[in-house]
Amino acid sequence: MALASWILLADDPKVEEISVSIEGHRMLALKTGHGPSLVLLHGLLGSADGWHPCFSRLGGQSTVYAVDSLGIGRSDRVEGLDEGLSAHADRIAMFMTEAGIRKADILGTSHGGAVAMMLAARHPQRVRSLLLHAPANPFSTVSDPLVHFYRSPLGHWFAQQVPYLPEKLQELALGRMYGNSKLACHEVLDRYMSSLRVPGTVEHVLNILNRWFEDMRELKDALEALRETPVLLLWGTRDRAVSIESGRQLEKMLNRVEMATMPGVGHLPYDEAPTAFSDLINSFLRKLNRAEPRPGPQLVRSKAD
Repeated sequence: MALASWILLADDPKVEEISVSIEGHRMLALKTGHGPSLVLLHGLLGSADGWHPCFSRLGGQSTVYAVDSLGIGRSDRVEGLDEGLSAHADRIAMFMTEAGIRKADILGTSHGGAVAMMLAARHPQRVRSLLLHAPANPFSTVSDPLVHFYRSPLGHWFAQQVPYLPEKLQELALGRMYGNSKLACHEVLDRYMSSLRVPGTVEHVLNILNRWFEDMRELKDALEALRETPVLLLWGTRDRAVSIESGRQLEKMLNRVEMATMPGVGHLPYDEAPTAFSDLINSFLRKLNRAEPRPGPQLVRSKAD
């Protein structure tokens, strides 16, 4: 893990695990910090634990909720779960309701960024702003060959073998997600593989990929609804998973948008460069009016009325 990650972990922020019921299934989240609500949505293979290096800094000005989607991390695996973007977004809205979150800033990375955009399109009253790190989007095709492969019978078979491949091969694959592959570490690899070894996780990932292109078409149609949403787009300049050029296209479609780049950083900035990543998030949030509305006085009518 990057040195900055260890420095942040040394702060050891108080983290609470919370659990809510979503359609009868247990969805877990990690909660820390104080201030207006900030909901974190992980990527395709990620989990709430992956945000830990950022908790101390982000929690300094926000109450942070790092969610494990149903199907991965510490949340329940659910056979036959609707894995479409719209269903993912609706479940996050349900999570917010059950967790008592009226409105939040939504930070999503990769596939979680696509879920965040769909959440804002379908439930705009719940979203104060979007903070999108290399969100999966209809303008990035760099990973399309890999998606096509994993949708094939051979790809389905290979995906089942990934958690049990020799560690050196797993390390090579993980290293490609970093701007500097030397920063990849065993702890991060073990987190990904341990989650994938839980029965039902690989199927969850494959079901998302099986709908990938349909979801990207639906997301493209939904982008119009985001024009006036405050948005921060974040990209590492060495991201190999979602093209930075697609971020420029997203930027052109939005009216209240800022775009920031992280030189030399890859697809996992919350692990590779957590200090710089968290500071960019906090800097954007400080520009917003994040005051959370409080219920006003209620008019009580007398019986004479």
